[in-house]
Amino acid sequence: MNISDVADKSGLPAKTIRYYEDIGFIKPKRLPNGYRDFENVELHKLAFIGRARSLGFSIEDCRTLLELYNDTSRASADVKQVAQHNLKEIEDKIADLKAMHATLSHLIDECAGDHRPDCPILDSLGNTVLTKSLS
Repeated sequence: MNISDVADKSGLPAKTIRYYEDIGFIKPKRLPNGYRDFENVELHKLAFIGRARSLGFSIEDCRTLLELYNDTSRASADVKQVAQHNLKEIEDKIADLKAMHATLSHLIDECAGDHRPDCPILDSLGNTVLTKSLS
């Protein structure tokens, strides 16, 4: 299969597939003309990585998961540990987003949004920069 076929079947852009090749996730064969020739094993790995990335796993987590997937003597506890770490990172991001939401909602509520130049949103952004640079 060529890269277009694999992109269609895996749902990943060709650029991403080339990147995954560069970092060693896949190693397609090369035809005499230099084109990549993908086999089903690469397609399967790409689909696996695509699903893992869609669940928020990092590149390094994907590397670990691939190693575990290919290790028939793996302990499921090792896989679970990677997944739990990822879930914790997702929960942390959700907490950060909720805090951002609350702050921005408060600032929007405080802003009159009229013709006056006073703006609590800009004041807050400016004060944050000043506070950090004075620390």
